[in-house]
Amino acid sequence: MLVDETRVWQGWAEHLSVPYATLWDALREDIAQGLSHRHTMQRLAPGHDIMAIRRARLAQDAPLEGDLYPDVRPAFAALRARGWRIGIAGNQPLEAGPALESLELGADFIATSAGWGVQKPDPRFFEKVIAHCAVAPGAITYVGDRVDNDILPAQAAGLRPAYVPRGLWAGIGQAPVPGLGSLLELA
Repeated sequence: MLVDETRVWQGWAEHLSVPYATLWDALREDIAQGLSHRHTMQRLAPGHDIMAIRRARLAQDAPLEGDLYPDVRPAFAALRARGWRIGIAGNQPLEAGPALESLELGADFIATSAGWGVQKPDPRFFEKVIAHCAVAPGAITYVGDRVDNDILPAQAAGLRPAYVPRGLWAGIGQAPVPGLGSLLELA
């Protein structure tokens, strides 16, 4: 939701020796059916050890400045100017935390599912978010780009969901809230 993953998926396509458009279309198709991206990669490249490839690609797949969506820095600045606290928490490996910290986005906290030992959409993930924010769930706006992993479980946890449909998961699933065109609309 903060990071455009195009570069990462292009790298995976190259690594699996499949055209990028083929990987993208297959991922969207499988995600719409509730299947994981690992399933898609295994289907497109049978016999490959997807987890070994993932471990080998960790450094290459870490978010870089050029991967940030263009509205991230201005939105964070506008939210900060209005006195909002900002946390970043997502389904990411441990290595993503330091990579995000190096981008100096001004977040009050950065957490990964690997560091917390629980992944979205598990309710315990959202309990961790609430604990880190140290406010009532209804005072937290949880922003996400996935209906299944972000919006619905955040709402179930009592948080205010904000849906920014973009990237691979954009438009998959019926969001119970209107989609935002930009993070700048939060401010």
